[in-house]
Amino acid sequence: MYYVYFLTSNRRRNYVYVGFTNNVERRYAEHNANSSTLSTAPYRPLILAGYVAVTREDVAIELEQYFKKGSGKAILKKRILRDSQKNGLTKPVNVV
Repeated sequence: MYYVYFLTSNRRRNYVYVGFTNNVERRYAEHNANSSTLSTAPYRPLILAGYVAVTREDVAIELEQYFKKGSGKAILKKRILRDSQKNGLTKPVNVV
């Protein structure tokens, strides 16, 4: 399985990071650890707001690119992540 995941931040209300991986738990931990990339480090602690699971890597890459750009990011914020933002989610989501 491949996952397109969405991270939000307690520090910056409207911040959304979109990435893809084959292991959501590991990648989420990496983003919140000191080994994280510079792009997400200033926004820690990050919250796993959601993810989409697909069976093919090429589909995951296409979805990631879609959600990172204009209309995809707008749909992500307005339709998919609006409940977590509206409820002021402050605790990391446990991934099973």
